[in-house]
Amino acid sequence: MKKALQLESISKWLPTASKPIIISGPCSAETEEQTIATAKQLAATGKVHALRAGIWKPRTRPGQYEGSGAEGLKWLIQAKKETGLPVTTEVANAAHVDACLKAGVDILWVGARTTVNPFSVQEVADALKGVDIPVMVKNPINPDLELWIGALERLNKAGITKMAAIHRGFSAFEKGPFRNAPMWDMAIELKTRIPELDIICDPSHIAGNRELISFISQKALDLDMVGLMIETHINPDAAWSDAKQQVTPAVLSKIIDGLVVRSVSSDNKIFKDTLSILRDEIDHLDDEIMSKLAARMKISEKIGQYKKENGVTILQVSRWEEIIQTRVQLGKAMGLSPDFTSDLLKLIHQESIQIQTKVMNKTEARV
Repeated sequence: MKKALQLESISKWLPTASKPIIISGPCSAETEEQTIATAKQLAATGKVHALRAGIWKPRTRPGQYEGSGAEGLKWLIQAKKETGLPVTTEVANAAHVDACLKAGVDILWVGARTTVNPFSVQEVADALKGVDIPVMVKNPINPDLELWIGALERLNKAGITKMAAIHRGFSAFEKGPFRNAPMWDMAIELKTRIPELDIICDPSHIAGNRELISFISQKALDLDMVGLMIETHINPDAAWSDAKQQVTPAVLSKIIDGLVVRSVSSDNKIFKDTLSILRDEIDHLDDEIMSKLAARMKISEKIGQYKKENGVTILQVSRWEEIIQTRVQLGKAMGLSPDFTSDLLKLIHQESIQIQTKVMNKTEARV
């Protein structure tokens, strides 16, 4: 179900002549010199539209660098004066909001650790009532779309209409190549449910290392995200926080130059006609797939009934292992990735288990 929010497009409150929108700056405002020097180098590229820097840094464990605090706001505002770039930082409570508003910060963002807590989000929303300022909302740490939407709704109800979402990936128990699992489907679902919401990608936090930033940035643009938030530092290896995922302003410039910005659609008639034909073919194939899946589940229902009559358990581990092994090999031979085939089979198996469970627990009507 689509959610209706009163929103103003980011093109109105952060207008740019070029795409994508680029928000960049250090993970943390460490010193006045580092903050301003980074800002000047970013402004010199002519490719950055807003300066970001963390002032309060919520760390996973105590004893780590936790930000410069309110003193860093002075450096951020000075950087704004010397470069002309609007500035943005993270807020997690009412005191942060108050300090930023008094200092003259242009844009606020709500971090992942705050989005996950409705009490904290509501505190920020209450502090912003009657204030006309843009607010960006990062996805919660855990993959919970309702929490993400809930945070947006709380701010919107407080009167904030200049909003955007930031996709920064999700924590996962199993660590893969990324610091935070992209779970692109979550961002796609958010856009589907709130079409008027602009989404910015944070490839730095998804990647966790600078080598993957370019790849993730291109993927985000190909999914029609309007911009990127990329962490930069004049000397990334010496950064006081998240050193591995920061790049220099010069490297940032090269990353941006290497990005391909595509249009949502095309006015070319041949393109539209060809796309329409191909989509018709997909629609036809989808109808066949749905029909085959429905037929498969009917057989699962019969199997469940047969197992019930013979006192056999639903789960047959050896049979499941056989299905996974043979089907994944078959899919690979047909050009399908093993991960895709495995994930699809797991979903089908889960539905089959549910159907057989209903059959097993169904009480027969007494005559």
